[in-house]
Amino acid sequence: MGDRLMEFTLKGKFMGLYETLKDRNLLYQSTDEEKLKDLLTNKKITVYSGTDPTADSLHIGHCVPCTILRRFQQAGHKIIILVGGATAAIGDPSGKTDMRPMLTKEQLAHNIEGIKRAYSKFLRFDGDNPAIIVNNADWFKGYDYVDFMRDVGVHFNINKMITNEIYAKRIQEGGLTFFEMGYMLMQAYDFLYLNEKYNCELQWGGADQWGNIVAGSELGRKMNFIDNKNRIMIGATNPLLLTPEGKKMGKTEKGAIWIEKDKISAYDFYQGIYQTPDACVEMMYALFTDIPMDEVRKTIKDDIVASKKRLAFEITKFIRGEEDAIEAENMSKNLFSSSNIDKDNAPTIELSISTDTIGLLDLLTLAKFTQSNGEARRLIEQRGLSMDGQVILDSQIKISTTDLKKGILFKKGKKNYLLIKSK
Repeated sequence: MGDRLMEFTLKGKFMGLYETLKDRNLLYQSTDEEKLKDLLTNKKITVYSGTDPTADSLHIGHCVPCTILRRFQQAGHKIIILVGGATAAIGDPSGKTDMRPMLTKEQLAHNIEGIKRAYSKFLRFDGDNPAIIVNNADWFKGYDYVDFMRDVGVHFNINKMITNEIYAKRIQEGGLTFFEMGYMLMQAYDFLYLNEKYNCELQWGGADQWGNIVAGSELGRKMNFIDNKNRIMIGATNPLLLTPEGKKMGKTEKGAIWIEKDKISAYDFYQGIYQTPDACVEMMYALFTDIPMDEVRKTIKDDIVASKKRLAFEITKFIRGEEDAIEAENMSKNLFSSSNIDKDNAPTIELSISTDTIGLLDLLTLAKFTQSNGEARRLIEQRGLSMDGQVILDSQIKISTTDLKKGILFKKGKKNYLLIKSK
Protein backbone atom coordinates (compact mmCIF):
# COMPACT_ATOMS: atom_id res chain seq x y z
CA MET A 1 0.00 0.00 0.00
CA GLY A 2 2.82 2.35 0.90
CA ASP A 3 4.63 1.78 -2.42
CA ARG A 4 1.43 2.38 -4.40
CA LEU A 5 0.75 5.57 -2.45
CA MET A 6 4.28 6.84 -3.16
CA GLU A 7 3.86 6.00 -6.85
CA PHE A 8 0.59 7.97 -6.95
CA THR A 9 2.22 10.92 -5.15
CA LEU A 10 5.08 11.00 -7.65
CA LYS A 11 2.69 10.95 -10.59
CA GLY A 12 0.70 13.78 -9.02
CA LYS A 13 3.83 15.86 -8.43
CA PHE A 14 5.20 15.64 -11.96
CA MET A 15 1.98 15.22 -13.93
CA GLY A 16 1.14 18.14 -16.17
CA LEU A 17 4.50 19.29 -17.52
CA TYR A 18 4.28 17.22 -20.70
CA GLU A 19 0.72 18.40 -21.29
CA THR A 20 1.81 22.01 -20.68
CA LEU A 21 4.63 21.73 -23.20
CA LYS A 22 2.24 20.31 -25.80
CA ASP A 23 -0.52 22.84 -25.11
CA ARG A 24 1.89 25.74 -25.47
CA ASN A 25 3.51 24.17 -28.59
CA LEU A 26 6.93 24.17 -26.91
CA LEU A 27 7.89 20.57 -27.69
CA TYR A 28 8.92 20.39 -31.33
CA GLN A 29 11.04 17.24 -31.74
CA SER A 30 12.13 14.35 -29.58
CA THR A 31 14.26 11.30 -30.17
CA ASP A 32 11.73 9.26 -28.14
CA GLU A 33 8.59 11.22 -27.30
CA GLU A 34 6.73 8.32 -25.70
CA LYS A 35 9.62 7.66 -23.32
CA LEU A 36 9.93 11.38 -22.64
CA LYS A 37 6.23 11.58 -21.74
CA ASP A 38 6.63 8.62 -19.41
CA LEU A 39 9.65 10.16 -17.67
CA LEU A 40 8.06 13.58 -17.23
CA THR A 41 4.89 12.04 -15.80
CA ASN A 42 6.36 9.55 -13.37
CA LYS A 43 9.72 10.63 -11.98
CA LYS A 44 12.16 13.39 -11.27
CA ILE A 45 14.75 13.61 -14.02
CA THR A 46 17.82 15.69 -14.78
CA VAL A 47 17.78 17.81 -17.92
CA TYR A 48 20.53 19.94 -19.41
CA SER A 49 20.78 22.65 -22.00
CA GLY A 50 23.98 24.10 -23.34
CA THR A 51 25.07 27.54 -24.44
CA ASP A 52 28.35 28.71 -25.91
CA PRO A 53 29.66 31.89 -24.26
CA THR A 54 30.29 33.83 -27.48
CA ALA A 55 28.94 37.06 -25.89
CA ASP A 56 28.83 38.40 -22.33
CA SER A 57 25.04 38.56 -22.23
CA LEU A 58 21.96 36.97 -23.75
CA HIS A 59 19.22 38.48 -25.86
CA ILE A 60 15.60 37.34 -25.91
CA GLY A 61 16.19 34.84 -28.71
CA HIS A 62 18.98 33.10 -26.77
CA CYS A 63 16.68 32.58 -23.80
CA VAL A 64 14.03 30.42 -25.42
CA PRO A 65 15.32 27.06 -24.05
CA CYS A 66 15.81 28.65 -20.63
CA THR A 67 12.16 29.73 -20.42
CA ILE A 68 11.25 26.08 -20.88
CA LEU A 69 13.80 24.83 -18.35
CA ARG A 70 12.12 27.18 -15.87
CA ARG A 71 8.99 25.03 -16.20
CA PHE A 72 11.05 21.87 -15.64
CA GLN A 73 12.49 23.30 -12.45
CA GLN A 74 9.06 24.42 -11.21
CA ALA A 75 7.83 20.85 -11.78
CA GLY A 76 10.63 19.51 -9.56
CA HIS A 77 13.15 18.35 -12.15
CA LYS A 78 16.89 18.98 -11.83
CA ILE A 79 18.42 21.55 -14.19
CA ILE A 80 21.98 21.67 -15.50
CA ILE A 81 23.20 24.60 -17.56
CA LEU A 82 26.26 23.65 -19.56
CA VAL A 83 28.44 26.60 -20.48
CA GLY A 84 30.61 25.57 -23.39
CA GLY A 85 33.99 26.92 -22.43
CA ALA A 86 35.58 24.25 -24.64
CA THR A 87 33.08 24.12 -27.53
CA ALA A 88 32.98 27.92 -27.80
CA ALA A 89 36.67 27.84 -28.61
CA ILE A 90 35.63 26.04 -31.81
CA GLY A 91 32.23 27.58 -32.50
CA ASP A 92 29.00 25.88 -33.53
CA PRO A 93 28.81 25.75 -37.35
CA SER A 94 24.99 25.37 -37.31
CA GLY A 95 23.47 27.57 -40.01
CA LYS A 96 26.71 29.48 -40.62
CA THR A 97 28.34 30.30 -43.92
CA ASP A 98 31.60 31.41 -42.31
CA MET A 99 33.69 29.99 -39.53
CA ARG A 100 33.09 31.75 -36.21
CA PRO A 101 36.00 33.79 -34.87
CA MET A 102 37.89 31.95 -32.15
CA LEU A 103 37.74 33.54 -28.70
CA THR A 104 40.62 33.81 -26.26
CA LYS A 105 40.44 32.13 -22.86
CA GLU A 106 40.13 35.57 -21.26
CA GLN A 107 37.17 36.48 -23.48
CA LEU A 108 35.49 33.17 -22.70
CA ALA A 109 35.91 33.64 -18.93
CA HIS A 110 34.42 37.15 -19.12
CA ASN A 111 31.46 35.99 -21.20
CA ILE A 112 30.72 33.04 -18.91
CA GLU A 113 30.28 35.33 -15.91
CA GLY A 114 27.83 37.51 -17.86
CA ILE A 115 25.79 34.51 -18.99
CA LYS A 116 25.53 33.21 -15.43
CA ARG A 117 23.91 36.51 -14.39
CA ALA A 118 21.47 36.36 -17.30
CA TYR A 119 20.32 32.82 -16.52
CA SER A 120 19.46 33.82 -12.96
CA LYS A 121 16.49 35.72 -14.45
CA PHE A 122 14.89 32.37 -15.26
CA LEU A 123 16.30 29.76 -12.89
CA ARG A 124 16.96 29.42 -9.17
CA PHE A 125 20.56 28.65 -8.27
CA ASP A 126 19.96 28.37 -4.53
CA GLY A 127 17.31 27.07 -2.14
CA ASP A 128 15.47 23.81 -2.80
CA ASN A 129 16.30 22.04 -6.06
CA PRO A 130 18.85 24.60 -7.31
CA ALA A 131 20.02 24.59 -10.90
CA ILE A 132 23.74 24.08 -11.40
CA ILE A 133 26.16 25.44 -13.99
CA VAL A 134 28.94 23.29 -15.42
CA ASN A 135 31.66 24.11 -17.92
CA ASN A 136 32.75 21.49 -20.45
CA ALA A 137 36.25 22.94 -20.39
CA ASP A 138 36.58 21.15 -17.04
CA TRP A 139 36.33 17.67 -18.57
CA PHE A 140 37.96 18.35 -21.92
CA LYS A 141 41.04 19.84 -20.27
CA GLY A 142 43.65 17.12 -20.24
CA TYR A 143 41.59 14.69 -22.33
CA ASP A 144 44.20 13.27 -24.68
CA TYR A 145 43.28 13.79 -28.35
CA VAL A 146 44.09 10.22 -29.34
CA ASP A 147 42.09 8.87 -26.43
CA PHE A 148 39.11 11.07 -27.33
CA MET A 149 39.14 9.91 -30.94
CA ARG A 150 39.40 6.26 -29.86
CA ASP A 151 36.61 6.67 -27.28
CA VAL A 152 34.23 8.96 -29.21
CA GLY A 153 35.40 9.64 -32.76
CA VAL A 154 35.22 5.97 -33.71
CA HIS A 155 31.42 6.10 -33.40
CA PHE A 156 30.91 8.88 -35.97
CA ASN A 157 30.63 8.30 -39.71
CA ILE A 158 31.93 11.23 -41.80
CA ASN A 159 29.62 10.51 -44.74
CA LYS A 160 26.62 10.70 -42.43
CA MET A 161 27.89 13.80 -40.65
CA ILE A 162 28.36 15.90 -43.78
CA THR A 163 24.80 15.22 -44.92
CA ASN A 164 23.54 16.80 -41.70
CA GLU A 165 21.84 20.18 -42.05
CA ILE A 166 24.20 21.55 -39.40
CA TYR A 167 27.05 21.47 -41.90
CA ALA A 168 25.12 22.06 -45.12
CA LYS A 169 25.60 25.83 -45.40
CA ARG A 170 29.24 25.68 -44.38
CA ILE A 171 29.97 23.10 -47.06
CA GLN A 172 27.97 24.93 -49.71
CA GLU A 173 29.11 28.47 -48.98
CA GLY A 174 32.28 28.59 -46.97
CA GLY A 175 33.94 25.19 -46.87
CA LEU A 176 33.91 23.13 -43.70
CA THR A 177 37.06 22.78 -41.62
CA PHE A 178 38.00 19.66 -39.68
CA PHE A 179 38.25 21.99 -36.69
CA GLU A 180 34.47 22.59 -36.89
CA MET A 181 33.69 18.93 -37.52
CA GLY A 182 34.81 18.24 -33.98
CA TYR A 183 31.97 20.33 -32.54
CA MET A 184 29.35 17.61 -32.94
CA LEU A 185 31.62 15.03 -31.31
CA MET A 186 32.29 17.29 -28.35
CA GLN A 187 28.61 18.11 -27.78
CA ALA A 188 27.68 14.43 -28.05
CA TYR A 189 30.32 13.59 -25.45
CA ASP A 190 28.97 16.35 -23.18
CA PHE A 191 25.66 14.46 -22.98
CA LEU A 192 27.42 11.16 -22.29
CA TYR A 193 29.56 12.75 -19.56
CA LEU A 194 26.57 14.40 -17.85
CA ASN A 195 24.58 11.17 -18.06
CA GLU A 196 27.33 9.22 -16.33
CA LYS A 197 28.12 11.84 -13.67
CA TYR A 198 24.66 13.30 -12.94
CA ASN A 199 22.32 10.67 -14.44
CA CYS A 200 21.17 13.32 -16.91
CA GLU A 201 18.52 11.73 -19.11
CA LEU A 202 17.35 14.64 -21.28
CA GLN A 203 19.11 17.21 -23.43
CA TRP A 204 16.99 20.20 -24.47
CA GLY A 205 17.76 22.84 -27.09
CA GLY A 206 16.50 24.86 -30.02
CA ALA A 207 15.46 23.15 -33.24
CA ASP A 208 18.64 24.34 -34.96
CA GLN A 209 20.55 22.07 -32.55
CA TRP A 210 18.65 18.93 -33.57
CA GLY A 211 21.58 17.32 -35.38
CA ASN A 212 23.94 17.82 -32.43
CA ILE A 213 21.31 16.63 -29.95
CA VAL A 214 20.57 13.47 -31.95
CA ALA A 215 24.32 12.78 -32.09
CA GLY A 216 24.42 12.71 -28.29
CA SER A 217 21.48 10.32 -28.03
CA GLU A 218 22.99 8.09 -30.71
CA LEU A 219 26.34 8.03 -28.92
CA GLY A 220 24.56 6.84 -25.77
CA ARG A 221 22.76 4.11 -27.70
CA LYS A 222 26.03 2.86 -29.22
CA MET A 223 27.78 2.88 -25.84
CA ASN A 224 24.90 0.86 -24.35
CA PHE A 225 25.50 -1.78 -27.00
CA ILE A 226 29.23 -1.89 -26.21
CA ASP A 227 29.16 -2.02 -22.40
CA ASN A 228 25.69 -3.53 -21.97
CA LYS A 229 24.38 -0.64 -19.87
CA ASN A 230 20.91 0.86 -20.04
CA ARG A 231 21.56 4.57 -20.31
CA ILE A 232 18.53 6.73 -21.00
CA MET A 233 19.60 9.68 -23.19
CA ILE A 234 16.69 11.46 -24.86
CA GLY A 235 16.97 14.59 -26.97
CA ALA A 236 14.22 17.19 -27.41
CA THR A 237 13.89 20.62 -29.01
CA ASN A 238 11.61 23.63 -28.99
CA PRO A 239 10.58 25.50 -32.15
CA LEU A 240 12.78 28.43 -33.13
CA LEU A 241 11.40 31.88 -32.51
CA LEU A 242 11.46 33.19 -36.08
CA THR A 243 10.08 36.27 -37.79
CA PRO A 244 7.88 35.76 -40.88
CA GLU A 245 11.03 36.48 -42.92
CA GLY A 246 12.74 33.48 -41.34
CA LYS A 247 15.11 35.48 -39.14
CA LYS A 248 15.68 34.59 -35.50
CA MET A 249 13.78 36.75 -33.03
CA GLY A 250 15.77 38.64 -30.45
CA LYS A 251 16.91 41.61 -32.50
CA THR A 252 15.12 44.69 -33.79
CA GLU A 253 16.14 47.50 -36.11
CA LYS A 254 17.74 49.15 -33.07
CA GLY A 255 19.73 46.06 -32.15
CA ALA A 256 19.43 43.10 -29.80
CA ILE A 257 16.81 42.95 -27.03
CA TRP A 258 19.36 42.27 -24.31
CA ILE A 259 18.53 40.70 -20.95
CA GLU A 260 21.10 42.73 -19.01
CA LYS A 261 19.77 46.10 -17.86
CA ASP A 262 23.02 47.94 -18.55
CA LYS A 263 22.85 47.00 -22.24
CA ILE A 264 19.38 48.37 -23.05
CA SER A 265 16.94 50.87 -21.52
CA ALA A 266 13.58 49.78 -20.12
CA TYR A 267 11.83 51.72 -22.89
CA ASP A 268 13.86 50.12 -25.69
CA PHE A 269 13.34 46.68 -24.16
CA TYR A 270 9.57 47.23 -23.93
CA GLN A 271 9.39 48.61 -27.47
CA GLY A 272 11.49 45.74 -28.79
CA ILE A 273 8.94 43.29 -27.40
CA TYR A 274 5.99 45.39 -28.57
CA GLN A 275 7.37 45.31 -32.12
CA THR A 276 7.17 41.50 -32.14
CA PRO A 277 5.73 40.43 -35.52
CA ASP A 278 2.07 39.45 -35.23
CA ALA A 279 2.87 35.86 -36.24
CA CYS A 280 5.25 35.48 -33.26
CA VAL A 281 3.02 36.91 -30.53
CA GLU A 282 1.42 33.61 -29.50
CA MET A 283 4.76 31.86 -29.09
CA MET A 284 6.19 34.76 -27.09
CA TYR A 285 3.25 34.44 -24.68
CA ALA A 286 3.76 30.67 -24.54
CA LEU A 287 7.44 31.06 -23.69
CA PHE A 288 7.66 34.03 -21.37
CA THR A 289 4.33 34.05 -19.52
CA ASP A 290 2.12 31.63 -17.64
CA ILE A 291 -1.11 33.04 -19.07
CA PRO A 292 -3.38 30.17 -20.23
CA MET A 293 -3.14 29.68 -23.97
CA ASP A 294 -6.92 29.72 -24.53
CA GLU A 295 -6.95 33.23 -23.09
CA VAL A 296 -3.92 34.22 -25.16
CA ARG A 297 -5.42 33.00 -28.42
CA LYS A 298 -8.68 34.81 -27.73
CA THR A 299 -6.99 38.14 -26.97
CA ILE A 300 -4.84 37.86 -30.09
CA LYS A 301 -7.93 37.21 -32.20
CA ASP A 302 -9.94 40.02 -30.58
CA ASP A 303 -7.31 42.77 -30.50
CA ILE A 304 -3.74 42.11 -31.62
CA VAL A 305 -2.55 45.62 -30.65
CA ALA A 306 -3.85 45.33 -27.09
CA SER A 307 -2.41 41.81 -26.93
CA LYS A 308 1.05 43.06 -27.95
CA LYS A 309 0.91 45.83 -25.35
CA ARG A 310 0.12 43.30 -22.66
CA LEU A 311 2.88 41.04 -23.94
CA ALA A 312 5.42 43.89 -23.79
CA PHE A 313 4.39 44.73 -20.22
CA GLU A 314 4.41 41.12 -18.98
CA ILE A 315 7.83 40.27 -20.43
CA THR A 316 9.39 43.54 -19.29
CA LYS A 317 8.03 42.87 -15.81
CA PHE A 318 9.33 39.30 -15.85
CA ILE A 319 12.85 40.14 -17.04
CA ARG A 320 13.44 43.63 -15.58
CA GLY A 321 10.89 44.02 -12.78
CA GLU A 322 7.52 45.73 -12.38
CA GLU A 323 8.99 49.21 -11.86
CA ASP A 324 10.70 49.16 -15.25
CA ALA A 325 7.58 47.74 -16.90
CA ILE A 326 5.38 50.54 -15.54
CA GLU A 327 7.96 53.18 -16.48
CA ALA A 328 8.29 51.88 -20.03
CA GLU A 329 4.53 51.50 -20.47
CA ASN A 330 3.87 55.06 -19.26
CA MET A 331 6.66 56.43 -21.45
CA SER A 332 5.19 54.69 -24.48
CA LYS A 333 1.70 55.99 -23.74
CA ASN A 334 2.98 59.55 -23.34
CA LEU A 335 5.08 59.41 -26.49
CA PHE A 336 2.43 57.94 -28.77
CA SER A 337 -0.73 59.55 -27.40
CA SER A 338 0.16 63.08 -28.51
CA SER A 339 1.93 64.78 -31.36
CA ASN A 340 3.46 67.20 -28.82
CA ILE A 341 6.10 65.01 -27.27
CA ASP A 342 7.20 65.86 -23.73
CA LYS A 343 10.98 65.57 -23.50
CA ASP A 344 10.68 64.57 -19.85
CA ASN A 345 9.04 61.32 -20.92
CA ALA A 346 11.36 60.43 -23.79
CA PRO A 347 14.04 57.73 -23.58
CA THR A 348 17.32 59.54 -23.01
CA ILE A 349 21.00 58.99 -23.64
CA GLU A 350 23.80 61.23 -22.38
CA LEU A 351 27.01 61.37 -24.39
CA SER A 352 30.47 62.68 -23.63
CA ILE A 353 31.42 64.93 -26.56
CA SER A 354 34.76 66.72 -26.42
CA THR A 355 34.25 69.05 -29.41
CA ASP A 356 32.10 72.18 -29.72
CA THR A 357 30.10 70.68 -32.57
CA ILE A 358 29.41 67.25 -33.97
CA GLY A 359 28.03 66.16 -37.31
CA LEU A 360 24.42 65.00 -37.27
CA LEU A 361 25.22 61.61 -38.79
CA ASP A 362 28.05 60.99 -36.34
CA LEU A 363 25.80 61.98 -33.44
CA LEU A 364 23.00 59.60 -34.39
CA THR A 365 25.42 56.72 -34.86
CA LEU A 366 27.29 57.51 -31.63
CA ALA A 367 23.97 57.44 -29.77
CA LYS A 368 23.15 54.13 -31.52
CA PHE A 369 19.90 55.65 -32.79
CA THR A 370 21.06 54.49 -36.20
CA GLN A 371 23.37 51.58 -36.91
CA SER A 372 25.61 53.60 -39.22
CA ASN A 373 26.03 56.99 -40.88
CA GLY A 374 24.80 55.39 -44.08
CA GLU A 375 21.53 54.36 -42.44
CA ALA A 376 21.08 57.86 -41.03
CA ARG A 377 21.70 59.40 -44.46
CA ARG A 378 19.15 57.10 -46.10
CA LEU A 379 16.53 57.95 -43.48
CA ILE A 380 17.07 61.66 -44.09
CA GLU A 381 16.73 61.17 -47.85
CA GLN A 382 13.43 59.36 -47.19
CA ARG A 383 12.31 62.12 -44.77
CA GLY A 384 12.20 59.55 -42.01
CA LEU A 385 14.10 61.53 -39.35
CA SER A 386 13.00 64.57 -37.37
CA MET A 387 14.69 66.79 -34.78
CA ASP A 388 12.58 68.54 -32.15
CA GLY A 389 9.52 68.03 -34.32
CA GLN A 390 11.06 69.25 -37.58
CA VAL A 391 11.80 66.89 -40.46
CA ILE A 392 15.53 66.82 -41.21
CA LEU A 393 16.35 67.58 -44.84
CA ASP A 394 20.10 68.19 -44.66
CA SER A 395 22.47 65.39 -43.64
CA GLN A 396 25.40 67.81 -43.27
CA ILE A 397 23.97 69.63 -40.25
CA LYS A 398 26.37 70.33 -37.38
CA ILE A 399 24.99 70.12 -33.83
CA SER A 400 26.44 72.31 -31.08
CA THR A 401 27.17 70.81 -27.68
CA THR A 402 25.43 73.85 -26.16
CA ASP A 403 22.15 72.74 -27.73
CA LEU A 404 22.82 69.15 -26.72
CA LYS A 405 23.14 70.11 -23.06
CA LYS A 406 19.49 71.17 -23.22
CA GLY A 407 18.63 67.95 -25.04
CA ILE A 408 17.45 67.38 -28.61
CA LEU A 409 14.58 64.98 -29.30
CA PHE A 410 15.00 62.84 -32.42
CA LYS A 411 12.30 60.73 -34.01
CA LYS A 412 12.88 57.86 -36.43
CA GLY A 413 9.94 56.53 -38.41
CA LYS A 414 6.63 56.45 -36.55
CA LYS A 415 7.56 54.91 -33.22
CA ASN A 416 11.21 55.47 -32.28
CA TYR A 417 12.20 58.44 -30.15
CA LEU A 418 15.45 59.37 -28.41
CA LEU A 419 16.42 62.44 -26.42
CA ILE A 420 20.15 62.99 -26.93
CA LYS A 421 22.02 65.11 -24.40
CA SER A 422 25.65 65.90 -23.77
CA LYS A 423 27.16 65.59 -20.31
